[in-house]
Amino acid sequence: MTVSLRGRALRADPAISMPGRARSAAPAVLPCVGLMLAALVAPAFAQQATPLRLTLDEATRRALDTSHRLAEGRARQQSAEATVTLRQRGDDPTLTAQAGYTRTNHIEAFGIPQPDGQLRVIYPDIPNNYRTRLELAWPIYTAGRTAALERAARAEATATGSDLEAARLDLRLEVARAYWALVTARDTVRVLEAALRTADRSLSDVRSRVDVGLLPPNDVSRSESQRARQELLLVDARGRVESASVDLRRLIGDTDAAPIEPADALDAPPDAAGPATTLITEALAQRPELAALATRTHGAEARIDAISAARKPTIAVVSGVDYAQPNPRIFPRQARWEDSWDASVNITWQLWDSGRTSAERAAARHDVEALRERRNDMEAQIRADVSKQLIALASSRAALAPAQLAVTSAQETQRVVADRFEVGVATTLDVLDAQLEVLQAELDRSRVLADIRLNEARLARVLGR
Repeated sequence: MTVSLRGRALRADPAISMPGRARSAAPAVLPCVGLMLAALVAPAFAQQATPLRLTLDEATRRALDTSHRLAEGRARQQSAEATVTLRQRGDDPTLTAQAGYTRTNHIEAFGIPQPDGQLRVIYPDIPNNYRTRLELAWPIYTAGRTAALERAARAEATATGSDLEAARLDLRLEVARAYWALVTARDTVRVLEAALRTADRSLSDVRSRVDVGLLPPNDVSRSESQRARQELLLVDARGRVESASVDLRRLIGDTDAAPIEPADALDAPPDAAGPATTLITEALAQRPELAALATRTHGAEARIDAISAARKPTIAVVSGVDYAQPNPRIFPRQARWEDSWDASVNITWQLWDSGRTSAERAAARHDVEALRERRNDMEAQIRADVSKQLIALASSRAALAPAQLAVTSAQETQRVVADRFEVGVATTLDVLDAQLEVLQAELDRSRVLADIRLNEARLARVLGR
């Protein structure tokens, strides 16, 4: 997107976006538009609250402490750890208390006549039946199924922890993006404010020369048009400062309306990158996503073992105490509370399940294969990402020296043109073009510095730092 001015172009980049503007047929209207936009946006900047001064490290720390996304990840990790505890208790005994009441229909009592003529009741009519039982069950052998399920649950808990670490890295990158976007927007405002002050001085000088007849009146319109364009850019840049502040404030959990003042500068000393092979090895060793896939693969393999164990016999000890009225274990039945106990060893062996276990085991094997292929793909992607990010970082750093030289050259050109204008050998258009070159060069330098900082943050994310 460009802004044209007599063959000159004011370029805009993604980090410092500027809306396109066509030449106006009535330049005098632009100052009015700029003043109207400034009046609309001015209340947003009129707050006198104490600024919140933050470094990137402080902003990252606050974001890590207040992030709802990380809180969700921690809750999921605690849930997975609780599942591990559940699987660990799979071989432990359980104690169960039972109680029940059964109402039956009346029956004719059954008895045997005795020699003395009395009837010995063997099966009395007892319609009200009460039963209580205290039972102890202990699975003493599960063919390794419980241990396999525990390994699978532990692997999932470890993988959830790796997911949480990956979320932390993503949050760090997001904070870095918002932070450097704010720094870049503020630097853009600084550059445009300086350019606007220069334009004001130039406009005042042009008006003075027009008043004494040294310049034609249309030079005032040109200067006013250039100043109005720069004012519009300044209003847009201030809006981007507010927008970047909102994003950063959301990430760090700050609910105050105080403006954020970044303490880190764009032109801070760069971090050393290192050779590509070393960084690729570091990324493969540190990326939490790879660790999560590796542990989930182990967990899927453990689930295969648990499924296979389902076809083997299991042994459990069961013991209980009954206290019932009547107690069915005592003969003959009597309408009174009686206690009894039992102890048993049960062996369970599923001999045939219509192929369910085989199908389940095949599905688990395919899940393991899918996880391995995903891990291989991620390793290849990480190698490519590290290489590409090193190229991007090297390119942005290489562009800094030309960008700085362009600023110095444009400033010197502006000084020379200003001197020539003072002695009357340069036109107003030459002055405006020189100002525009300085503005563009300084904005280009800010963009290059922002690219360096963002590429450093992206490289840190790719490396898993």
